[in-house]
Amino acid sequence: MSPKTKEAQRAELHKTIWRIANDLRGSVDGWDFKTYVLGMLFYRFISENLTAYLNNLEHEAGDTDFDYSKLDDENAEFGRKDTVDEKGFYILPSELFQNVRERAARDANLNETLERVFKNIEGSAVGSDSEDDLKGLFDDLDVNSSKLGNTVAKRNGKLVKLLDAIGDLPLGNFEDNSIDLFGDAYEYLMQMYASQAGKSGGEYYTPQEVSEVLAKITVAGKKRVNRVYDPAAGSGSLLLKFAKVLGKENVGGFYGQEINLTTYNLARINMFLHDVNYEKFDIAHGDTLTDPAHWDDEPFEAIVSNPPYSIKWEGDANPLLINDERFAPAGVLAPKSKADLAFTMHILSWLAVNGTAAIVEFPGVLYRGGAEAKIRKYLIDNNYVDAVIQLPTDLFFGTTIATCIIVLKKSKSDNSVIFVDASAEFKRIGNKNKLLPENQDRILDTLVARVDADHVSKLVANEDIAAHDYNIAVSSYVEQEDLREIVDITELNAEIARIVVRQQQLRTSIDEIVADLEGATK
Repeated sequence: MSPKTKEAQRAELHKTIWRIANDLRGSVDGWDFKTYVLGMLFYRFISENLTAYLNNLEHEAGDTDFDYSKLDDENAEFGRKDTVDEKGFYILPSELFQNVRERAARDANLNETLERVFKNIEGSAVGSDSEDDLKGLFDDLDVNSSKLGNTVAKRNGKLVKLLDAIGDLPLGNFEDNSIDLFGDAYEYLMQMYASQAGKSGGEYYTPQEVSEVLAKITVAGKKRVNRVYDPAAGSGSLLLKFAKVLGKENVGGFYGQEINLTTYNLARINMFLHDVNYEKFDIAHGDTLTDPAHWDDEPFEAIVSNPPYSIKWEGDANPLLINDERFAPAGVLAPKSKADLAFTMHILSWLAVNGTAAIVEFPGVLYRGGAEAKIRKYLIDNNYVDAVIQLPTDLFFGTTIATCIIVLKKSKSDNSVIFVDASAEFKRIGNKNKLLPENQDRILDTLVARVDADHVSKLVANEDIAAHDYNIAVSSYVEQEDLREIVDITELNAEIARIVVRQQQLRTSIDEIVADLEGATK
């Protein structure tokens, strides 16, 4: 498929999805309804994914007419164990999306049917290695919610519409890279709902271009990475960018933790939607700062994160935290009202010696005093800060503020920090600024070069940063270009004199014309 065809298909897909979301939303708030659209998209995906997988096995074995979706449930049972071992879940033919959809309009108990199907899909993993990856995945797709309608009949009517709409999406065949399209459909919905939801949406979604920059920074010069990690995983879009940048087969495993239950479910769904097998990901639910879930998996070779800005945390109110091996080295905890640098310390602690971390930060962490200045002192004195990048304003949903990226490394070739002013690297598209591929490339090239460039970058020795009270704001080191026009005062005065003379000549001419006219009328 040519890139042009694919883009046209993608544009058509996006248009259709948005129409569905608007048609079906009704009284349900967009951010809530997202879970219905995405949940049903997920149900369709795993049904088709499983059917294609089983059909291919049988076709390769010589039974070219085999179609799993047409098999009766009793005969399908024989393949359950092997399929769960391989795919992580099992769906009986009668419970596949396409078969439930076909009967939906005639099913007076559609809500109960769907509830049972979702329980059975999750139940298929119980007792297997994939149990934690499937548990609770459909919790937010509440088919009995009054948000869908105040009677069972109305709710079922909306569910029929939802099944039909998702079933009609032009997702193509699996042989035509439809997996990409499923993933794109998911990400597009996340993006659209995030922009509609304003602040609440921004917490869950990092724009794709920012995700790409972070992933590219952490894998610069590498063809493969062992394990990738995000301690504030959101919907998992940051982690999945590694699959896009390096290829899924070149990422050893995807690890993350998310505190919000709904978003945690979305992150796991997103992994399946991008066809990342259950063995390759481990997304945990909980508070990373006080109850981190991946002690047995760290360190990580690549860490990316867009942690929530300046949230409250226990800090020194919890006497155990100052002795926590992640935070203790700095000798001080991040302020209770601003957890930003607590995430930074956690990330540094779990970063592999040969690894790179790229973290989106709120600007204040670069220059504020108190405990945060002491943590920056620890980071600079131990030569862990590789780069600080100033991003453009208005990239993120829910805020117009100009954020920055801190790049951490444990094995650096110099004792300096490269400061990069990328505030002009954007194009205005719609109501947001976007980092286009050429903007991303210039940022990455500047990072790799590590040389001074007027108004763009400055390589600063750690001792010079110490002399600046450990202020690491880009504007403190990279001088902004003065775009005001240089005015030659002498030339300006001469021009004014010429204008005055010309003005006088015009006045004299006008006076003569007026006098002539008055003479002619007498």
